Amino acid sequence: MLSFYVALSAALFVLDMRFHALEFLRQGVSVIADPLQYAAQTPLRLAEEGHAYLRALEEAEEEIERLKAGQLAIAPEFNRLRQLQAENAELRALLALNQRESVSGQAANVLRSARDPFARRVYVDKGMQDGIVAGQPVIDDKGVVGQITRVFPFSAELTLLTDKNLAVPVQIQRTGQRSVAFGLGDGQMELRYMPTSADIVVGDLLHTSGLDEVYPSGFQVAKVTLVTRDIANSFASIIAEPLASVETRSAVIILNVHKTLQHPAEEETPGPPSRSRRKR
Repeated sequence: MLSFYVALSAALFVLDMRFHALEFLRQGVSVIADPLQYAAQTPLRLAEEGHAYLRALEEAEEEIERLKAGQLAIAPEFNRLRQLQAENAELRALLALNQRESVSGQAANVLRSARDPFARRVYVDKGMQDGIVAGQPVIDDKGVVGQITRVFPFSAELTLLTDKNLAVPVQIQRTGQRSVAFGLGDGQMELRYMPTSADIVVGDLLHTSGLDEVYPSGFQVAKVTLVTRDIANSFASIIAEPLASVETRSAVIILNVHKTLQHPAEEETPGPPSRSRRKR
């Protein structure tokens, strides 16, 4: 029986090899066997794909955690960079103002505010070692900020325009009329002793007149926001708002005007020529 099957197999092998007699049979068997083979391999394939998916998901989660950790690590530097960019923009604006107004000065950073809640004073990081003296005016890119009132070895006290103890001689840009602007202590300024008939309206710009020989003339100070005239009073009530970023500025320029801050008695004045004695 075995020999019969061996002979039959050999005959079929020779016929298929010579005449491809079993090609049709082979194709029919493959039609039935291929789906069965695919179905048999599906569990293994699904397991491999699931394992690969879970591995990729795990790697993605690890990468997300690394990115979050890296983001947290660079967050302080990023915040510092944004702060430096803002300070750089302020310093560029201040430098442009310095060149535009043809004045000399040195940039300073605001360190902190005064402890007195009723005072409008801040401290800057320039002091005696930088040649700062009391009385020097301070500006930013928009106008006058205030005046140096006290100087320490490494810092100085800056009294803002809005402080009650500060006054600035000003001039109305539109009419040329002069006055004095006083701080009110609440972020605003007031023009005092202006007659009710004075030609001043809301929106008028005020700039330094230069009469005090402290603030150079022509620097913007404030804009008039309120004008109240009462016939019962001799003077009008005029409120103005500073144009400079008085309360929020973190970088300023301290103008170098040491000569204007000298007392007249300290300047050397030539005395009268000495007379020679007559010979008898």
